[in-house]
Amino acid sequence: MNIRLDTMQGFNKDGLDATMKSFGAVSQSVQAIAAEAVDYSKKSFEQGTQVLEKILGAKSLDTALELQSDYLKASYESFIAQSNRMSELYADLAKEIYKPFEGFVGKMPTVPFAGQQASS
Repeated sequence: MNIRLDTMQGFNKDGLDATMKSFGAVSQSVQAIAAEAVDYSKKSFEQGTQVLEKILGAKSLDTALELQSDYLKASYESFIAQSNRMSELYADLAKEIYKPFEGFVGKMPTVPFAGQQASS
């Protein structure tokens, strides 16, 4: 069976180009996700440390409980906002991974080895 190499080479080149673009997008997106996670962790740790210092310096139990309650509310809201941000980053990552492959399937022939005769 003879394979049309010119057709196969074109698909291989297009596929390789799309794959390389996809890897580049993955690299950039993963770096953005990692930077976002590090930034959030740093801010969260700093806020927690500040609140702990305030709680330890509180003059009354009521003040300490109020500080803790306010921190928990703010922390929860910050976590939800960060979760939404990370979801957006991961959705963007998925889009960027597949963007180079758009239209690639449409270029494939309906009969991969057109013009070839089946060997008996």
